[in-house]
Amino acid sequence: MILFLIPAALLLLALADMPSGYYVLMRIVVCLASVIVAYGGYKREDSVNGTVILFGLMAILFNPIIPVYLYDREIWMPIDIIGAIVFIVLIIIQFMVI
Repeated sequence: MILFLIPAALLLLALADMPSGYYVLMRIVVCLASVIVAYGGYKREDSVNGTVILFGLMAILFNPIIPVYLYDREIWMPIDIIGAIVFIVLIIIQFMVI
């Protein structure tokens, strides 16, 4: 699903100096996309697997309701890069299966 490029792009844009409202929007989009992927992974396998755990953790980390504050941008930068890579790898895997 090419739609998962949106959270990947938002995560990469978060590396730039953005206003605080951007990070709230990014958290909402990334959390929602992570929940969708985790739920889809659970329904496909009918059990908990690596996809469910990985995207479940991402949903917790980026949730906008009870946000995780790490306060330092240098800590968030590698997390944002890894999150973007995870979404890009998901897209590549889905294209390989089709």
